[in-house]
Amino acid sequence: MNKQRAIEISESTIMKNVTYQDALVFIQHVNEDETARIYPIGNSEKEMTVPLSSLTEHP
Repeated sequence: MNKQRAIEISESTIMKNVTYQDALVFIQHVNEDETARIYPIGNSEKEMTVPLSSLTEHP
């Protein structure tokens, strides 16, 4: 996923279908170093930082 699109998704009030390793995730924040702070939907305690390239948006 490109950085600008990840920022748009993280700032949107509408939930988008984004996955990390086949799990639906919420993007909390996009970092300058091309990573994002995410957590699996329904499990906000499992926060992690991952490369933007590992995130996929599905239609």
